Amino acid sequence: MISLEGTVALVTGAAGGIGRATCAALIEAGAVVIATGTNGTAAARKPPGTEWLDLDVTDEAAWAAAAADIEHRHGRLDILVNNAGVSIVERFEDVTYASWRRTMAINTDGVFLGIRAMLPLLRAAGPRREGGASVISVSSVAGIVGAEFNAAYCASKGAVRLLTKSLALEFSAFGYPVRVNSIHPGGVDTDMVESIFQSYADVGAAETAKIAYDAAVRSHPRGRMAKPEEIAAGIRFMASDEASNMHGSEMILDGGFTAR
Repeated sequence: MISLEGTVALVTGAAGGIGRATCAALIEAGAVVIATGTNGTAAARKPPGTEWLDLDVTDEAAWAAAAADIEHRHGRLDILVNNAGVSIVERFEDVTYASWRRTMAINTDGVFLGIRAMLPLLRAAGPRREGGASVISVSSVAGIVGAEFNAAYCASKGAVRLLTKSLALEFSAFGYPVRVNSIHPGGVDTDMVESIFQSYADVGAAETAKIAYDAAVRSHPRGRMAKPEEIAAGIRFMASDEASNMHGSEMILDGGFTAR
């Protein structure tokens, strides 16, 4: 059994499918979990057993306030899971600069701001664990291979992948006891993914959302979408000392999607 007993974890985007499953997986392993989201709607979906923080991941001042709150309440942070994300499905010529910037702000800037704000707490906590503190950023298979009608999403998730590798090298060069890794799900059965398939139908890429969904399932050799809990299990492993030599790596959990 993976144990995270005595650790403190922060999970962004905690009201969504992968976020909620991740909170549950970390709590089951013994971690104290701080869940975050934006506005009262997200807070109303607070994952059971978590502490809650309102946090807009695109707001630098909000990240500073969150770090101060965690330091006051816990004095440390062992695990940071950058999970907040958004996908806007559009034909490239219809992408506005505003929608491009919103995707980048949440998916990429939020990861940058989060790691930078929490790094002092992570560095302080790292020496207490064999594997050090752990940062896990949720990218996507779309950060490895392209996807039509998803230029901004692919660009943002690719940036997360290489930001992860760059920071792993830099933190090692300075001897920081902080591991940095990314996780790359394929299709996952969540509300967000359901809305993406509807968007594919809306832009004319598929006749119906059901046809788009079925085509996506066929593109995964295992013949199904992942469950959020399967992605959460990967995150739990990367957060643990069992993954103490995993650094600057990407874990691909895509049912064989990128194996072709």
